[in-house]
Amino acid sequence: MHNQSLSRKRSGFEMLMKALMLLSVGLTAALVLFLLAYVLVQGVPNITWELLSTSPSYLTERIGILPDILNTVYIVLATLLIVLPLGVGAAIYLTEYASNKKVVGIIEYAAETLSGIPSIIYGLFGALFFCQFMDLDKSLLAGALTLVIMNLPTIMRTTQESLKTVPQSYREGAFGLGAGKWRVVRTVVLPGCVDGVITGCILSVGRIIGESAALLFTAGFAHTMLTFPLGMKSPGATLTVALYVYAKEQGEFGVAFAIAAILMVLTVLINFAATLVQKHFAKRRSL
Repeated sequence: MHNQSLSRKRSGFEMLMKALMLLSVGLTAALVLFLLAYVLVQGVPNITWELLSTSPSYLTERIGILPDILNTVYIVLATLLIVLPLGVGAAIYLTEYASNKKVVGIIEYAAETLSGIPSIIYGLFGALFFCQFMDLDKSLLAGALTLVIMNLPTIMRTTQESLKTVPQSYREGAFGLGAGKWRVVRTVVLPGCVDGVITGCILSVGRIIGESAALLFTAGFAHTMLTFPLGMKSPGATLTVALYVYAKEQGEFGVAFAIAAILMVLTVLINFAATLVQKHFAKRRSL
């Protein structure tokens, strides 16, 4: 009798926990779907070819986001060109060359701490250091350098974790064949962790596109047509900054929702691309 009562209590508790978990999943899915649907319903009708292909003009009262799209592309390219070599190089050194494990542990802890710092603090630092101390003023270059500091821990840690997944036997076999340290890293280790590098790159692109607080302090609000790379020394608004300006400063909520819908679609595509890359390289490893 005692065992039967215990089993009934356990089964009742399990049913209760399953119901709570299903409720949590349902609420989360409903919230995500509602957010996606609301933004898309409000934003897609306001997306026009004129909006996407022209620059704003105060004389003709024309609204266009082409400069903001180009500025977003420029700042993504500039950030990745700097952060990828730094992050991947730091990860390779810490994983393959560094011998002092205490120092490596301190650096890893510092990188994880930097990942959790609010982006507005990075923006304040960028405004003081890059804009004033380095005399870059508000510019896309100052914004890109600020985003480099923000995304460096992500690239470094994802690459490190991918390097650690490469079996040690691969390295030992290459050393046994007479290969040097750098040759082993270049021909054995890096090809085995390229999926982690690409995934970290894709996630960084998503964070760069969605960043606004740091760029408000460093890149400025200008909706002007710029060229790459000469235009990096000029101020310019990215899509997220333009969303803030149109919604908060000008009251153009239709345009703001259109930009929000574009950013939402880009975010979904970036996450989908990261998933495809992981599946592709997982399949290659299993062969």
